[in-house]
Amino acid sequence: MDMRLLLSATLCLLLCFTASAEQFSNFSSAKKYLIKTLPENAKSLYCGCEIKRQGKKLVPDPSVCGYIPRNEITRSGKENARAKRIEWEHIVPAWEFGHQLQCWQNGGRKNCRKVSEKFRKMEADIHNLAPVIGEINADRSNFRYGMVATSSANYGACPVKIDFKQRVFEPPLYARKRIADTYFYMQKTYDLKISDKQRTLFESWQKLEIAEISNRKAL
Repeated sequence: MDMRLLLSATLCLLLCFTASAEQFSNFSSAKKYLIKTLPENAKSLYCGCEIKRQGKKLVPDPSVCGYIPRNEITRSGKENARAKRIEWEHIVPAWEFGHQLQCWQNGGRKNCRKVSEKFRKMEADIHNLAPVIGEINADRSNFRYGMVATSSANYGACPVKIDFKQRVFEPPLYARKRIADTYFYMQKTYDLKISDKQRTLFESWQKLEIAEISNRKAL
């Protein structure tokens, strides 16, 4: 495991959790804050790519991390723009925490944004947001985290695995503790419901030690 990836995950964790005093009323304002305050040495959560600024936008630099888009061209024949930009992913997907609220049953995400203060706070909570390459964000969708035996996705040297049929996303080793900590933070803060199977998985990820992460290669 490249130590730079471990440091990237640690930095990403500190960025969010040291900003606990910052509260936002909507997702847009949270993203603007994170873009503005992102450290110069920040890296994307899943691929460990360096993040560069292009005006007001953030873009990944695949030259070192080795990320290669799964799809260079979209189905419509256009260049895959999301493969060339950084987006802010909800580690706990909005679909997941939204489905636990009545507002979602009455009109989905749009309705929750309109009528639920709790949803707006959850959607804008920067503890649950991480910089990721747009294509990875799109492919992860609202898939649950888990372990994947055979991955049907290939992103070059980016060590994520996805089973699209079973809707499971396996993050690299160095991102797992951050993910587990975020799920339990959301549970404690917003009473997020976590299945027994997911709880067991996340508890094992929380126990990952820095020495273990730095000495093992990403799966």
